[in-house]
Amino acid sequence: MKATGIVRRIDDLGRVVIPKEIRRTLRLREGTPLEIFTDREGEIILKKYSPMAELSTFARQYAESLAQSTGLAVCVTDRDQVIAVAGGLKKELLQKSISKGLEQMILNRSSVTANQDDGKFIPVTAEDAEEYFGQVTAVILCEGDAIGAVILLNNKDGKYKMGPAEQKLASTAAGFLGRQMES
Repeated sequence: MKATGIVRRIDDLGRVVIPKEIRRTLRLREGTPLEIFTDREGEIILKKYSPMAELSTFARQYAESLAQSTGLAVCVTDRDQVIAVAGGLKKELLQKSISKGLEQMILNRSSVTANQDDGKFIPVTAEDAEEYFGQVTAVILCEGDAIGAVILLNNKDGKYKMGPAEQKLASTAAGFLGRQMES
């Protein structure tokens, strides 16, 4: 744990204000759900709540199955980070923060199939250093809320052209994961 040097007091209603700099850095907005943890030493830990975290093992298995059947790299994200990766990119992508463009795509509920010509490629992570990009992205919806995405990845040269079949695969995976969250 890293100290920030910021001290806040609890108000008469039991509230503590999280400083603006920390909210901006951690992408916390009004309405962002937080999980509260305590430990034996009396520390209180706030963590962004991700409903998709409950499905991370299942999402990983689904991604591995999809990667095996298609031969493509696959990742599953929640609205903040990559929660599952299959197809050989675990170290590069797993638990990395998603890019602003992908976050916006999820919030807008827009699924995309990108091609070399249209320039719709959106980087998966905030650090666009990887040699892969999301070519097919399908948003995961749960009870009307956009909670993440299933992404089929291609390498930068884009040799493999994805089309309607890959979009259907990603959409099916996103729909299935969304329904799993509802039950």
